[in-house]
Amino acid sequence: MGADALAEWGAAAASQVTLEGLLSVVGAGSLELHMAPGGLGAPVTGVTLLDPLEPGFRPRELLLAVGVDARSAHAVDVLRRAGEEGAAGVVFGPVTAGEPGPALRRAAEEAGTAVLFRTSWCTWGQLVGVLRAGLASAGLPPGLSTQAVALGDLNGLADAVAALVGGAVTIEDMESRVLAYSSTDTEEDVDELRRLTILGRRVPPWRVAAMREAGFFRALWGTGDVLYRPAHGADPERLVGAVRAGGEVLGSIWVAAVAGRSLAPNASEALRAATRAAAPHLLHHRTRGADTRLVEDAARAVLEGRGSAGVLAERASLPETGNSAVLAVHAGIDQADDAASRLHGLLALHCSAHGRRAVVVWAGGTVLVVLGALDHDPRRADAQVAELGTSLAERLPAALGTTVRVGLGDVVAGLADLPGSRRSAELALDALTAAGGPRLVARTEDVAETIGLMRVMDALREVHLPQGTPVARLAAFDAEHSGSCLLETLRVYLDHFGDVTAASRALCVHPNSLRYRIRRIVQVSGIDLGSPDARLLAQIQLRLRDRGAGR
Repeated sequence: MGADALAEWGAAAASQVTLEGLLSVVGAGSLELHMAPGGLGAPVTGVTLLDPLEPGFRPRELLLAVGVDARSAHAVDVLRRAGEEGAAGVVFGPVTAGEPGPALRRAAEEAGTAVLFRTSWCTWGQLVGVLRAGLASAGLPPGLSTQAVALGDLNGLADAVAALVGGAVTIEDMESRVLAYSSTDTEEDVDELRRLTILGRRVPPWRVAAMREAGFFRALWGTGDVLYRPAHGADPERLVGAVRAGGEVLGSIWVAAVAGRSLAPNASEALRAATRAAAPHLLHHRTRGADTRLVEDAARAVLEGRGSAGVLAERASLPETGNSAVLAVHAGIDQADDAASRLHGLLALHCSAHGRRAVVVWAGGTVLVVLGALDHDPRRADAQVAELGTSLAERLPAALGTTVRVGLGDVVAGLADLPGSRRSAELALDALTAAGGPRLVARTEDVAETIGLMRVMDALREVHLPQGTPVARLAAFDAEHSGSCLLETLRVYLDHFGDVTAASRALCVHPNSLRYRIRRIVQVSGIDLGSPDARLLAQIQLRLRDRGAGR
């Protein structure tokens, strides 16, 4: 894609950026989504400051309501006017004490306008830059995206760039601190300056001072092109490009030749593309922040029964007492998968869009969502949990391309009781996964039969049955006779309650063929199909065999 094409694309890209796309890049370190009654697919084209002297609002822009208390009547008026003008959302300052009143929620729902809050550790000035950079980088053209690298995975990004340019890569921030470096080169390949930079996690001060005195940084931050530094003595040739978005410089990517080998012939062009593709990664890394990780650590500790509910309440701004619950979400994505970061972000965004304050943490292949500040009435709180779980199961598959199942945990009276809610959520999810079928969301009582069967199977796992049972005889017969499927025929026949028509349809055979197989099953195994006890024992053995085979 050439420069002219990029410029044309950039002019149209803003209209393609959605609230979901912007927030997934910006991360939770700068903005907290309170609610999005108009949905996360609302387009966002820009950001503007509220000015009483120029009261006009621009459609599809985020309005920064500087100096407006979200709990005041003024905030309600601003939100209504924003809705009338078609603003994408209104951003208020941090709420330091108490929650916004119901009037603000009603106004947002009537206006269909998103409500967001600036985090306390991000200033208004910083937020303007972050949002402009986010709008510029949220809709990168497909040819420049790094789809194989999870958003914010800078080490993976460094390795991907290194493979393109044929050299060693270092990603640095504006202060020459090392954020990530490629791992493809060996210790023998590394020049002394790169070794010192990586070990110290920043460019040596004497080197920074020399480059600053020579005007190198002015040239780097001021140009939109890749700079080239020829080899000098023991220092190999280097390329460097600034990563920028929306007028904001986010950092730089350095490339060094390795072990005397020249860089790839197209290294400069590859690095230009890489600096554009790196913008959302650096922005996400910058804005996620340590505060978000501290919240997740506190939630994980409480869920495991070893943490303090008070610490979680303080870090996550959740009430320590009051109705809470846990959702267990499975999407067939492991934490190590490239899509893990996207799943994590989408869960947090969709919970916020429903007005639910949530903390999302990984637990193996399952994602746990902690919900606090639910309705004080347990029945209404349970309905809120069910509504959110159903919405997640319906909406996330379109973004992830995979089926999403959600186990709903019991509503508990405070954060300290979350381990119990987690157990019920995971139990419901296990039953949903075991049963398969069309059901995607369930409480434990919704899948009680499956849970009961799972527990019976667990209890019988260590029971040793004699070898002479009918199921054992059929298994041995099938093993000795190639093409024999008497065991599977018995399973389907019992699963259909002896209905020959239904069972033959499931097996794709003629009913007369099935009747012949049933007679053969009785001859080989000696099973009395008229005995309820014989049928029960056969069903149990068949399910135990399925479990042993991982079915």
